[in-house]
Amino acid sequence: MKKAALHNLGCKVNAFETEAMQQMLEEAGYEIVPFSQKADVYVINTCSVTNMADRKSRQMLHRAKKLNPDAAVVAAGCYVQTSEAEAKEDSAIDILIGNNQKAQLIDKLDAFFAKKGEEKQEAVSDINGQPQAYEELPLSQTREHTRAFLKVQDGCNQFCSYCIIPYARGRVRSCKPENVLRQVQTLAQSGCKEIVLTGIHLSSYGMEFGGNLLELIRLVHPVEGIERIRLGSLEPRVVTEDFAKALSELPKVCPHFHLSLQSGCDETLKRMNRKYTTKDYERSCELLRRYFTHPAITTDVIVGFPGETEEEFAQTREFLQRIHFYEMHIFKYSVRKGTRAAVMEQQIPEEIKTKRSAQLLALADSMSAEFREYYVGRTQEILFEEPVVMDGQEYYSGYNREYVRFVTKSERALDNCLCRGEVTGKLNDEILCMNCIQ
Repeated sequence: MKKAALHNLGCKVNAFETEAMQQMLEEAGYEIVPFSQKADVYVINTCSVTNMADRKSRQMLHRAKKLNPDAAVVAAGCYVQTSEAEAKEDSAIDILIGNNQKAQLIDKLDAFFAKKGEEKQEAVSDINGQPQAYEELPLSQTREHTRAFLKVQDGCNQFCSYCIIPYARGRVRSCKPENVLRQVQTLAQSGCKEIVLTGIHLSSYGMEFGGNLLELIRLVHPVEGIERIRLGSLEPRVVTEDFAKALSELPKVCPHFHLSLQSGCDETLKRMNRKYTTKDYERSCELLRRYFTHPAITTDVIVGFPGETEEEFAQTREFLQRIHFYEMHIFKYSVRKGTRAAVMEQQIPEEIKTKRSAQLLALADSMSAEFREYYVGRTQEILFEEPVVMDGQEYYSGYNREYVRFVTKSERALDNCLCRGEVTGKLNDEILCMNCIQ
């Protein structure tokens, strides 16, 4: 029996695709082993969102070849799509698989071994040419068992000035609703209680066949066994009053919303080619807070985008303070070759980006602590996932509907159990404690 190891880089969509490829390998008779072990096949699902991501992808590919020079090293995903010529010349790579071609993994491996590794195998198509069909990658179970990330959409039509992803992933395409429903039902039958609907630009779901994200959520909501539905990153403009109200009427939908922001300054947003204003964004947050009690709103922010003045940064900081997020992911702007922002004038020095980043990280920590403090003394329903050991103590760990992490001590196993209890305090800055498990 051949052995295979996989390593994932990048986003939740990549994570889903890596699990789907692992399932393909298992069904083809491969034994899955940790990436650090000697294997016959190494599959690296690469990322290309930044120049650093490209470099990490190359490093992992070369690490795999060093682990076993005779193994078949598979480079899959975004790095292959954006740097095909470079990947073809890389002696560490034996098989190239681009986006929308991952279903060919087993065929390409069979061809490689049939030719005794003497010929490099390729499955890379021009996803920026003719419109692409959505590539079905069925997933019947997930390693986490409790929560499954389910890719329902691929591609992006936005072309933000800093982003390479539309070129790496192609245009918007979506999984047919009936196929999503079938996968949700299968995951529920395997014991999964929570699904996360995710995509490259999730808000665009169904646009090519007249569907939309809300219709999809309504379709999968009744599936028996699924207790919670989370949504991946949303475009602020998708949150209309009708959308927010409709979601609030679906009890399985978790009040946990990631609304991508990137900047709290309208002039910076224009340079980024983001298609909303800070007023639009604030309105979306107001609607979510009108229809949900204490929703967890999270976001991404880029500091040091080309041309960002001290005044523009101050506007962003003040806007973040006003909106008041549960969590913020702060990124220093990184030049990505092939994007418009990479050739913009007024690139910001690294030391200024670092200083601004530190200010926003401190703000993020204080807002996150304040959000968690709300739960102390309240009763919460937690979906427990796994036992953990912290400071020498054994706990069970899980999350509430707002994706705040909790731990409890229990004499019975709580894996994949929904339990209610009183929140007693904080274990540390990021984790709350509870008891009175029911």
